[in-house]
Amino acid sequence: MSEETMAITLPASPDGLAPDRYLDRELSWLAFNRRVLEMAEDSSIPLLERVNYLSIFASNMDEFFMVRVAGLQRRLATGLAVRSPSGLSPKEVLSSISKEAHELQLRHAHLFLDVIEPELEKNGIHLVRWPELRDDEKQHLQSFFEDHIFPVLTPLAVDPAHPFPYISGLSLNLAVVLKKAGTPGEHFARVKVPPLLPRFVLIPAKDDTSEVRYVPLEDVIGEFISLLFPGMEVVQHHNFRVTRNEDLDVDEDEGENLLLALEKELLRRRFGPPVRLEIANDMNPQVLELLVRELDISSQDVYTLPSPLDLTGLQDIASLPRPELRNRPHQVLTNRYLRPRDDEELDVFSVLKKRELLVHHPYESFSTSVQEFLEQAAQDPDVLAIKQTLYRTSGDSPVVDALIQAAQAGKQVLALVEIKARFDEQNNITWARKLEQAGVHVVYGMVGLKTHCKLALVIRQEAGQLVRYCHIGTGNYNPKTARVYEDFGLLTSREEVGEDLTKLFNHLSGYAPEAKFKTLLVSPVGVREGLTELIDQEIGHHAAGKKSGIDKDQQERKKLHKKCRTTGPTSGDVQD
Repeated sequence: MSEETMAITLPASPDGLAPDRYLDRELSWLAFNRRVLEMAEDSSIPLLERVNYLSIFASNMDEFFMVRVAGLQRRLATGLAVRSPSGLSPKEVLSSISKEAHELQLRHAHLFLDVIEPELEKNGIHLVRWPELRDDEKQHLQSFFEDHIFPVLTPLAVDPAHPFPYISGLSLNLAVVLKKAGTPGEHFARVKVPPLLPRFVLIPAKDDTSEVRYVPLEDVIGEFISLLFPGMEVVQHHNFRVTRNEDLDVDEDEGENLLLALEKELLRRRFGPPVRLEIANDMNPQVLELLVRELDISSQDVYTLPSPLDLTGLQDIASLPRPELRNRPHQVLTNRYLRPRDDEELDVFSVLKKRELLVHHPYESFSTSVQEFLEQAAQDPDVLAIKQTLYRTSGDSPVVDALIQAAQAGKQVLALVEIKARFDEQNNITWARKLEQAGVHVVYGMVGLKTHCKLALVIRQEAGQLVRYCHIGTGNYNPKTARVYEDFGLLTSREEVGEDLTKLFNHLSGYAPEAKFKTLLVSPVGVREGLTELIDQEIGHHAAGKKSGIDKDQQERKKLHKKCRTTGPTSGDVQD
């Protein structure tokens, strides 16, 4: 918490504890994104990885304004200005956010311009502006503009017959000031930079050189923008970008059908009020005044930055095939117990009958562990039912395909699709409908809560009795992100875990508010109490002179993590 925050005299928090016991939720998130920026600043990290962190930082800030800042502004506008547990009012939080976000965004922009861009140039990756182009490059880009850009541009004038146009969220735009020869006064128009075209246009190489050259798309449009306004003189043009409120506000208690209510809210989200205006630092004050007035945005929410704006597009440059500028790929292994032997097909269930496995992604393969578990369950005639939660998954999900295959084979299949997963709402609605059409029983989470738990339960008939096989993970059922993010997954046939998952799925899909669990700690009730009980248990062991500790194998884990970062874990490291 900042010194300015600490200096405020604050009332007690709702639970009676002093407010300095809490960090503010939104300011804490900004501190997290500052750490992402610090990764981009770290010169020991390979260059294209740093470029990727710049892109991630920009994307994170977009989401932060669309959701968290938007939510605070809505609370102020509706009069729900209740102090948070940190003791700060929404107005105080917004003021602190503005100060911190302005500093971070400037730091981000200058890091790219002053540090990262020169480093890219040293490595043959050039982001050039129009005056730096050669004549042959300018000629090529003029042809590219005429053939690929000009036909999709739509100039929108502002005058008594043309009201100020709607500016879509996260769109990059050109504010154009025009003048007609022989007439007094100036005119304003807006041109949207097409979002489906490359953010940075690749200039064809003149020879076989390994160097690549890019120019920002808005520079190309700006150079030939007069072609959009024949008979008019382009006096000036400036880049700007608007972020809108895209937070969802669905009354789950009132809505008869959560799916339909959310779909309506998704349509409304596109037209939320502006929460941030980013402008190029060369913008004319009169143009800025017009934008601020027409967008009805406060000066606190205007971010003046050096061009280019919208560095989320750096993802394309970060993806260049330059392995020497990236982290060394880690070795992805199959857990040693899940490797087929002697040309025999692997039977996951036979393995889990003997032992439970802790798999560590991305060092251990998701596809040969969790995905294989679900695919075998879908195909196995002895499997009677599959129950699973889906928070986020990939566009071509083999996990969803396995659930559909299981339902079509006559198995009882339940999928809890969390349609409130932030910015994956539309994707998850699509998955939910696809699953329902295949005969899967689909539920949409619980009223008032998001279902973040990643669970799969498989019920199998074996020798006249039912055996439950479980997966409990920290990551989403997404094979693509499982190759990037670090997560753990437990595969087990332990009876107590199966009983708990059965109760939990009954709670998620039906009514079981009084369910008691033996091995799981389930929020929103039980996690804090359970962790406290476990801590007290270790305190008791210590007081009795017994071996105790919350992290007894910390040194061994550090050795393992260091080994994983450099070479990937050897077979059996994690589960042993």
